[in-house]
Amino acid sequence: MKVIILAGGKGRRLYPYTVVLPKPLMPVGDFPILEVVLRQLKGRGLTDITLAVGHLGNLIQAFFGDGSKWGVKINYSFEEEPLGTVGPLTCLTGLKETFMVMNGDLLTTLNYLDLIEYHKGKKAIATVAAQERWVDIDFGVIQRDKDDRMAKYIEKPRLSYLVSMGIYVFEPELLEVIPKAERFDFPDLMQRLLQDDKRVAIYRSDEFWLDIGRPDDYQRAVEEFEKNPKMFLSEEQKPDRGTM
Repeated sequence: MKVIILAGGKGRRLYPYTVVLPKPLMPVGDFPILEVVLRQLKGRGLTDITLAVGHLGNLIQAFFGDGSKWGVKINYSFEEEPLGTVGPLTCLTGLKETFMVMNGDLLTTLNYLDLIEYHKGKKAIATVAAQERWVDIDFGVIQRDKDDRMAKYIEKPRLSYLVSMGIYVFEPELLEVIPKAERFDFPDLMQRLLQDDKRVAIYRSDEFWLDIGRPDDYQRAVEEFEKNPKMFLSEEQKPDRGTM
């Protein structure tokens, strides 16, 4: 199965680091975050990789090359103009079978094969990997009725939401709803699929997951990886330092 890794963002929330270094090359432990992702994919037998790059994409290509060093085959798709988070898919050819799309700045222990199997079982046009997140509200929350009388009062509630993990499995017909040569983001795609009454499945995961887009999340990712690298990379997925 082909895997498209979105690695073209400017990483504005990680400025000033990403002025000179693209976010997928930000280090966790001894590895760029994208290298961890590639090693995990290889460990699951997912070796057909396309990197959709933009900002400082030449640095990503210079580092990873054709992927042979990691036992994968890497092709590149370069954006001439920013096309959003899903628009770059229209630049790719040969997507005629089920494929996976993911962000290139994730630290996770998600089993990609379980996600793919779940998607196929649901017979959906798209499956979104999702995880529960909690938000603490530091105020008393008031609910009112139509006459502006208090109907309910909740002191500092803790709310839960399902959030996208930035990992998806798509069927090729999904590409038909993405406009070409236009900026188009994942929220736009999801809204379009819902409007068209297409089946979008949700794969709930309790696995470790962090998006390193914010400085505090990036710092946590570094700490978690250094504390327990075996949780993210098995011994077989780690490089032989004698060959580096």
